[in-house]
Order: sequence, then structure tokens, then C-alpha cells
Amino acid sequence: MSIDLSLDRIRKLLSHLPRYTRPTVHIAGTNGKGSVSSLVSSILHATVPPLKVGRFNSPHLVSVHDSIAVNNEPISPATYTSAKELVEETDRKHDIGSSSFELLTSTALLIFEQERVDVVVLEVGMGGRLDATNVVPDECVIASALTAVDLDHQAFLGSTVAEIAKEKAAIARPGKPFVLGPQKYPEVQDVVKEVVATAGGQLIHASPASSRTWDNEFDGPGPAIISLSQETFAGPSPTPIQMSLPCFSEPLRAVLPLHGEHQLSNLGVALNIISALITCPCDETSVRPLQLKQRLTPSAISRGVRSVSWPGRLSFHRVRVPLTEDNRSARPLTILADGAHNPASSATLAAYVSSLIPAAPRTRPAASVREISLTYILALSHSPPKTPLQTLAPLLPPTVPQPEDSRPVKLKVQIAVLRFSPPDGMPWINSVPPSVLRETVSTLVPDAEVWCAPEDAQDPTQLLAALQWAAKQTEEADESLVVLAGSLYLVADFYRLIRAGRLGGATI
Repeated sequence: MSIDLSLDRIRKLLSHLPRYTRPTVHIAGTNGKGSVSSLVSSILHATVPPLKVGRFNSPHLVSVHDSIAVNNEPISPATYTSAKELVEETDRKHDIGSSSFELLTSTALLIFEQERVDVVVLEVGMGGRLDATNVVPDECVIASALTAVDLDHQAFLGSTVAEIAKEKAAIARPGKPFVLGPQKYPEVQDVVKEVVATAGGQLIHASPASSRTWDNEFDGPGPAIISLSQETFAGPSPTPIQMSLPCFSEPLRAVLPLHGEHQLSNLGVALNIISALITCPCDETSVRPLQLKQRLTPSAISRGVRSVSWPGRLSFHRVRVPLTEDNRSARPLTILADGAHNPASSATLAAYVSSLIPAAPRTRPAASVREISLTYILALSHSPPKTPLQTLAPLLPPTVPQPEDSRPVKLKVQIAVLRFSPPDGMPWINSVPPSVLRETVSTLVPDAEVWCAPEDAQDPTQLLAALQWAAKQTEEADESLVVLAGSLYLVADFYRLIRAGRLGGATI
């Protein structure tokens, strides 16, 4: 199925549904927009009294209704089904022929209106100018934002970063703040400046939040030392941060539980959105009763940052993988799950994995070599012109710093390749055949042992088989880590195994 980007169908569909009136924060970007949306919604809901916050993200994680949340909790299947049936019936009655994403977006907007949420945090699906979410009226948008822009979806958005940035920045609205996050490519700044100025928006440049020294009095007990040991695993602690914002006279301090250096940039975008809501209040009558300036205090914002959760993005999980059908034999695994699906996010994941290894404790004499088992479980979407080699080259082979004052590290690398389950409501999404992935990873890491799933298998049981293989590979390792990545749809299969009870002792 092809994707026909247009706003005509969804505008017609929404004209026959209850009018959408919710104050909305609209977020676009190639990477990071989901993290920013989770941060903004968590902060807004942490106010006293709490704001009722709706959030729409795509793609969904485990089930399609997971993409629509109220107060950071997915809506119930019953709520989703009721709204979806009304939307689909309206679409059929008026012979509109809306796409799957247009129907989903309309369902989300209808639910937020029915729930009378105070604020909606709306993530763009793809692009911006012609994305279905851009149908929200100007008077409803209270702030827009653009996270990091990179090459992705070139077939629909343009062949250069500048062309893609122009499409994404087109969500800017007249008279409303537009927060631009840190960018890898300088040309993005110029393009966005021109687009926002043409739209009559107020451009705000967001810098990353800064990490700081852990403060036991403010942050709580000190962080644990990272350990990749099978027996004494300890994951990374939250990052203490501070940031100066126009809305406050003193720097804001908080503790960020989302992992990775890139999350400091995402937090910078989120905090500048919040600052804009405080310092640039809209005149619309729907916003004034929210008393955002009074509610969004430093303590509320700090609470919201500390309580944020965004599964499947550098998320650690401890599971016990069954090795027999009767579950009498199982082996513990430490899983790092991440939806990295393009070269930029793969590079981010690679840098994070490398940062973990030197931080592991030294439990043996300084002269000995640390042997670490590193297993990758990978599946990718077929998304030309992006190739599997382009996506995986930043990730493989892994690199490990070798400081002179630490024990040398020897990596044992093994890789499992497979398909993910076809996502509900997205028939245009296809996974790359395992044989193609096997050829790609063998080119990048010739010495790695590779496990390859059957060519046409597309269900979570293949992932369970890959996890069982990984468990056997790490049997003798003192230190080990399994990196599950390449697609958020593969991460979703992993969470389905957890929810179905197929993996023992799972923690999320």
C-alpha cells in the first residue's frame, strides 16, 4: 500500500465529527519527538492540581490503542473501540476513503475531545506539512517544536536534510512559539528560521540541558556503579541535570531517568516548550483557565522530569529466558531494548553501548582481560532508499574505549537476525528478509557468529528462539549484554512476550 500524504480527506472527515477544541502542543522531528512528547506530558500532569493531559504517539508500541494516552496511561480498549467505530462509520457514510493513519489520528482527536483533556501533546507521524496531525486548527496550537532532523522517509519528504526540515517545520503557527532543538546539520537552522518567519511564528532556540554532580540532599541516595555481571547487574542511574530558562530566575534542577546523552537535547526542547507556555501565554479563552504560570512551578517540573517513562528507548530489562518447554530450565539475560531504526539513532545507540562497558566495575586484578559477551538481536523495516547497511554501519562492529589505566576489554560478538510481527493497521510496513540482514552483518562483523530466523517467519516466537540462542551464547560469560534494536516493531514483539508471560522474572 502506498502513502498518499494530504490533508483533504482528514479535514473532510473531521468536519463531520465533534469539533476539536483542545489546547495542543505539536511536536515534529526525525529523532527524539517521542521522548520530548513523553517529557512534556509528564511535566504537565505533575502540576498541582494535575492537568488532564492527552498524548498521541505513533507508531504504537504493543497495541494500537497504546498510541493514545490520557494522564500517561494508554486508553482502555473499550474507549478506543467506541471512538474508532464512530470515526470509521463516519468515513464510510461520507465515502471519504481515509487512510489508516488518518482514521487513527481522528480517533485520537475525538477521544481527547470526549475526555475534555486540558492539554494535548501531539506527535507528528511523518513529516509535518501534510501529516494528518497538522489538521489541528491554528487557534488550538499553543506551541510547536522540532527535534533533531536527519535523513529518513526521503521518498515522501525530500532527498536532502534541508528539504525534510522544510516539511517538518511547516507545523509552525502564526503568533505561536516554535521551539527548535539542537541540530546536527547547520542548514536546518536557516531553513527553519525562514519557514517559521513566513508562518509568523516565534522561533525559540533550545540548547541541551546540562548534567551536574549528584547532590544527595536534592537527588536522593547516590547512584550505583554500573555492572554488566550476570549475578550483580546494576543499570545506569538517572542523570542529574540543570538548565537556565527564561521563565525562572534560578536554574532548574531535576533528575532525568531517560538514558543517553541525546536525551539532554530532548529535555532541552521539552523544558523550552514548558518555558514558552509560561512566558508566552496564548490569548485563547481555552488556555487562560489552565493557569499554566501558576501551576508550572520548578518543583512541579522537576517532579514531572523525574517520573517520565518512555519504554523501548534505551530501556533495560532483566528477564529469565526459558530453555525448555516446561520452563524448568531458564537463564537470566540483561536486555537493552531500543527502537533505533536509522543511521542517526543507530549511532546514538552505539555510543551508549560503548559508554556502558568502561563503566563496569573492576572485580579482577588489573592485569587481567575483561571478556564481555555482546549479543545483538536485530530486525529492520524495509524503507528505501535507506539500506540495511546504512542503518547498521554506525552500530556494527561495536567499539570499546581502552583507557590506559583500566583493564583491557575483549568483546565476544554474536548477532541474531529476524523479522518482526506485522504491525496492526500498517500494511505498508514490511521487515527486511533475515537473509539480507545476515549478509549485511556478516559484511560488517565477519568474525561474529550469526543466528538467522527462517525467511518467512513473522511472529514473536522467532524472537523467543533468538533470545534462547542468545542465552546459550552467554552461558559462560561473567559479563554480558543483549542489545535488541533495529525497529520499534521488534521491541514491541519483546514486550508482547513479557506480557504473555513467556519470559520469567521480567522487569520493565
